[in-house]
Amino acid sequence: MTSLSPSIAITALAPESLRSWISDHQDLVVIDVRSAAEFESMHIRGSYNVPLPLLSEHTDELADRLGSRVVLVCQSGARAEQARQHLAGSGIDTAYVLTGGVPGFAASGGDVVKGKDRWDLERQVRLAAGSLVVLGLAGGKFVSPRIRMLAGIIGAGLTFSAATNTCAMGQAISAMPWNKAAKEPTRESAILQLPVAEAKQAAAA
Repeated sequence: MTSLSPSIAITALAPESLRSWISDHQDLVVIDVRSAAEFESMHIRGSYNVPLPLLSEHTDELADRLGSRVVLVCQSGARAEQARQHLAGSGIDTAYVLTGGVPGFAASGGDVVKGKDRWDLERQVRLAAGSLVVLGLAGGKFVSPRIRMLAGIIGAGLTFSAATNTCAMGQAISAMPWNKAAKEPTRESAILQLPVAEAKQAAAA
């Protein structure tokens, strides 16, 4: 089983290891950084939903509540890695990223809670990007060659997204009405719901 020692710079965690940690460690905190709609669709039982934009805005406050056993999850690991980097900048250097995301955990036999089926955000991004490229190529052939620039713009955007590990298209799509949950997380409902680590409670006493 992967060690939680802060001296080891391993940040990836296999689903099987997380299943073991959930059974063995009462102080483990699993944070799901996907949108609330994705979280409603399926999430790891007992995990907390702190969407990446909210985590990015309140990183220091979130870090103040966390101990050393933190696992970050999303759909594939990309957003969880961004969250890990934010927390590392606030002094949490022992956070782990779940390999394969929530689907990988479910496939390994992990305990998940399922709700209404929705397309995950990353699948929506692929559909939007692919559709715009096809539209640009078709428009360039049948309407005006200038429309082919659309395909180039999308390609450049995807390259920039990979280089910076960000996704402007994903952020835009996440704001669409169909990606909104009935109740969106807030600082109070998402961050302040997290249990404060025992060591930090003792230090504050």
